[in-house]
Amino acid sequence: NSNALVELGGWSRSLPSKMAQTATESGYAFAQQPRAVSNRRKFRDPEQTDDRLAVNIMWDRRVVRGNTYSAQVLPATAVPDPVQLQKEAEKRKLSELKKRQKIRQTARPTTPDAVPGRKHMDVQTEMFLEEIADRPAEVDADTQTDPFMDRPPTPLFIPKKTGIDRETQIFEGELFDFDFEVEPILQVIVGKTLEQSLMEVLEEEELKNMRAHQEEFDQIRAAELAEAQRMEAAEVRRAEEKQRRVEQERERVANERTVSKKVAARGFAHRYVGDVVSEVFGNMEETGFFYDPLVKEIEDSFMPWLLGGVTSR
Repeated sequence: NSNALVELGGWSRSLPSKMAQTATESGYAFAQQPRAVSNRRKFRDPEQTDDRLAVNIMWDRRVVRGNTYSAQVLPATAVPDPVQLQKEAEKRKLSELKKRQKIRQTARPTTPDAVPGRKHMDVQTEMFLEEIADRPAEVDADTQTDPFMDRPPTPLFIPKKTGIDRETQIFEGELFDFDFEVEPILQVIVGKTLEQSLMEVLEEEELKNMRAHQEEFDQIRAAELAEAQRMEAAEVRRAEEKQRRVEQERERVANERTVSKKVAARGFAHRYVGDVVSEVFGNMEETGFFYDPLVKEIEDSFMPWLLGGVTSR
């Protein structure tokens, strides 16, 4: 097509004729008359329904949208019951049949009523007459089958031979000489037995030496542990004795310090109190605190009585 049109967003232009000629020369024989671009509406009519929308999966109402990880809880009636569907189909067929019969009866003219003394009745008009009855004829029939026989055991499966049989004669001593063939085997068996026995004996000796060494080690360890415990006990006693001696020395030093303080305090008190006592006694004697009871009685009792008697005479 030398005048092909290309739609580009509502406007068109012609392709070069050279390209069309090249396509024709290469074997492309299809040709079509040029046609005008159809004027389509920019917006779709909302009232117009398009059946093609149901083809797109994005417009299909049967497609469930949302989170696919969450459980889709379907109603109990989501899966229809086949028995219910069959019943509905039978009811639908029966209703259609009744509707067709009703249409047929209304379309066909009915038979007029019978004259007095006569009546209408159904009569077979077919070529072959058939006896009509409410129930079909029923006949009882019986039969007897042979008893079941036991199944024989399944024979053992033996595969079919594949090959050709041949035979030959072998005399005694041609293929195997027991005395000659058994000697290396016996040498190997006896050698292995002796080697295993020797290994077991050496292993037992090694285990015995290990047990003796272990016992000796345990004894040395017990002796060293006892010596360590003895030395620890002696060190503990030495430390306790040292601590006791230190405490005694501390008590002795504290007692000597207390005694020296007491002696010093006593000497100071003796020197200080000696002068004070002499002064106090002197002051007390001067103030009359210390007196002779006889002199005191004469001065306080006898002299006033004597003076009183002299005065009265």
